[in-house]
Amino acid sequence: MLRIHFTGDDLAGVRMAARPDALWETILSFHRLRDRRGALVYGAWRSESRTRLNGETRLLGALVPTRGYFPDFLTPPQGIDGLDTGLQAVRATPPARVHTELALLASSRPGGPQLPGWARDLAEGRQEPFGRLIGALRGYHRAAIEPYWSHIEARVEADRAVRGRALLDGGADELLASLPPVLRWRAPVLEADYPVDRELWLDGRGLLLQPSYFCRGTPVVLRDPDLPPVLVYPVTHSDAPVSGPCEPGATPLGRLVGHTRCAVLRAIGQGGTTSELARRAGVSLASASQHAGVLRDAGLVVTLRQGSSVLHTLTPLGAALLHGGGAQPGQQQSQRRRYARNGPVTS
Repeated sequence: MLRIHFTGDDLAGVRMAARPDALWETILSFHRLRDRRGALVYGAWRSESRTRLNGETRLLGALVPTRGYFPDFLTPPQGIDGLDTGLQAVRATPPARVHTELALLASSRPGGPQLPGWARDLAEGRQEPFGRLIGALRGYHRAAIEPYWSHIEARVEADRAVRGRALLDGGADELLASLPPVLRWRAPVLEADYPVDRELWLDGRGLLLQPSYFCRGTPVVLRDPDLPPVLVYPVTHSDAPVSGPCEPGATPLGRLVGHTRCAVLRAIGQGGTTSELARRAGVSLASASQHAGVLRDAGLVVTLRQGSSVLHTLTPLGAALLHGGGAQPGQQQSQRRRYARNGPVTS
């Protein structure tokens, strides 16, 4: 069991990651590559990625076992700013920390394979093995993450939209309660099933919530309790690939409005800015703006100004069309109340 203990200051310091983290996705996807679970979500990705790999798995496997501990220095907070920035932070890890974490890795698998010679050299602070590690991480990311980055961004952005609405509706308490079912908010403790017993005391430092496409089943926290607290948790995936109402020819709605416009309508979901819609639907900013305008003129979307940006949400009609004739339970009434209160924005 994992138990994360909050104070009032910690609740005030809860925040959402702005985007997927390049290194967390890289390391966690390496776990998914080697297991057979989640075939409906990850099966095709595994097959495609393996054809592009060139020996990176053998090297990375020495530091990232199939289960259990892997060194914290592989996922520095700078990974949120992209692969290059994250890898610079990995290379800049103090030698003493590398030595400590690799010693912990070696001790966590008694009787198992020992660290290879290059990893022992890495623990001694030598730069040549660091170059090999950085090259392997970069090569693996290029093969297994980069081709799918737009999709990863879209799934994480959709999760952020759900959490953002929860935060606006009920504050940090509602945000924590809205997290996927693998996490259970029992104030002032956030719980999750975990491979080992862990008690994480935030002590006023707050918590960064990092949704992840390749996190599966169990959330992840850093082993070192003195590092800035981060909770990596899985985004919600469909159980199996299904044709949604926005697939070409799938439903009369898809045939009526077209694949791209229906994808934008679907991307609006719980609401979002034009930039968010573009990322979720995988279209340009100009295209998202144009399609949102058409949907707004048709009475399917409400647009509200927020400073220099705008926020798009579904009207009851838009929700009904998107969900095949009826909004999700409770959604239609809330959308109707929002629409009646705010009215449409036409410019």
